[in-house]
Amino acid sequence: MTMLGIPLVRVGAVVLVTAALTGGLGQRSAVALTPVSELASHRAVYELKLLQARSNSTVDARGRILYDFSGNACEGYALQFRQVSVLDNGEGKSALSDMRSTTWEDGAANSYVFKSQNHLNNELVDTVDGRAERQSGKIAVTLTKPKDKTIDLTNGIAFPTDHVRRIIEAAREDKTVLEVPVYDGAETGEKVYNTLTVIGRTIAPNEHVPTDAAAGKPELAGMKRWPVTVSYFDRAKTGGEQAPAYSIKFELYENGISRALVLDYNDFVISGELTTLEIRDSKPCR
Repeated sequence: MTMLGIPLVRVGAVVLVTAALTGGLGQRSAVALTPVSELASHRAVYELKLLQARSNSTVDARGRILYDFSGNACEGYALQFRQVSVLDNGEGKSALSDMRSTTWEDGAANSYVFKSQNHLNNELVDTVDGRAERQSGKIAVTLTKPKDKTIDLTNGIAFPTDHVRRIIEAAREDKTVLEVPVYDGAETGEKVYNTLTVIGRTIAPNEHVPTDAAAGKPELAGMKRWPVTVSYFDRAKTGGEQAPAYSIKFELYENGISRALVLDYNDFVISGELTTLEIRDSKPCR
């Protein structure tokens, strides 16, 4: 479900892509204010298209991601995420996937509330609703959908926003590798992924100058950013060298905004171009 900031992205029953999720976001004349070391409140739209097909099962993919993130370390972080995708197999068959999720995570990464719905060809195929609380020595997860259930997870697992903050912290310290298990309420709400994050060297302001919606944004001018690759591994699988279930490449700004997405699902690869970006004022933490 997650995409950095990400959230990193989840593939549903088939795949990803959207049609018109949102209209124009408008322009702001003043520079939005984000407190130092805080994540920026922002709304981003990414246009998706097929970058590479590694099998004959996929000949075209297109769509859109809407990512709306807000909050601060005192009030917690809220995310509204929607990904609508169309995958075409080249034989006259296509699948429309529409995944919507809302999450909230407190600033201390002790509480995480999540709700998601996944539609396939306009029919609801799964719903997940629950919360996770970090307690002494464990994380207690309470699910109400798809069915009432409680599960316990080990305490070393990170929630999605905390995962982003850990990556940024590692990048600031010039670390190149970060390994941490992540829980985002994906699938039936019981899935935990082991993640391997590889962080490249800081991108200089005159390198890879953005030509997308990040271009010319005064809030991003001169801000540090890094090339990042996060690979997700099924924690339930053991033994031998394991290939990732999927991986995501992107450029990550120091305030948590991402651009230049590349989503690798093994059989096919999708690019995500940042086409709209609205950066909002973030309330200072009091």
